[in-house]
Amino acid sequence: MTRELSLWELIAGASLPVQLVMLILFLASVVSWVMIVRRGLYLRRAAEELRAFEDTFWSGVDLHQLYQEIAAKARDNQRVDGLENIFRRGFREFNRLLAKKDADPDVVMEGTERAMRIALSREEEKLNVHLPFLATVASVSPYVGLFGTVWGIMQAFRGLAHVQQATLATVAPGIAEALIATAMGLFAAIPAVVAYNRYAAQADQLQGSYATFAEEFSSLLHRRVHAGS
Repeated sequence: MTRELSLWELIAGASLPVQLVMLILFLASVVSWVMIVRRGLYLRRAAEELRAFEDTFWSGVDLHQLYQEIAAKARDNQRVDGLENIFRRGFREFNRLLAKKDADPDVVMEGTERAMRIALSREEEKLNVHLPFLATVASVSPYVGLFGTVWGIMQAFRGLAHVQQATLATVAPGIAEALIATAMGLFAAIPAVVAYNRYAAQADQLQGSYATFAEEFSSLLHRRVHAGS
């Protein structure tokens, strides 16, 4: 009666190329889980801060006072992200251009909108951090695992050449070792693809909210600068 091999014994008994494949997949899984947790926390915080800022902004607060509060945070090296950063960049450029003598309203708005577009682009980059890596892990891991499986099965069948009588018990351990690589590839890929799809959708939603706010804020400033001209 043959003894059933444990999972660790199958991994330890695998050939070197298969072990390297397993190590790569294990490291990719660990790194992707770290990024999944960090990205999830960041996007949740970004959504909460977006709602909080919109509530404050549309409550009728004085824009100059709000700008001073956010600018003070930036001077103290506190984190200023999302709508706060878009508002700060746009309002600062608006005030700078408006302070010029004989400022043209159209030039003021053009510069303000350009500043907000740049800030919006940077915020979009922040939202998409780590997502390309998760997409890579999700798409590549199954194939890396499949490579390990194919290599392991090839080695198992090559070993049959030295056996006079081939039985299932003879070839089963080698095939089992090889299939572990496929299992590890799926273990790395499935959480990555689920997280990527979820986070990409959340990032797109936040980007849309950022763009909508930038347009609304631009319209508000447009009315203000032309009312004063």
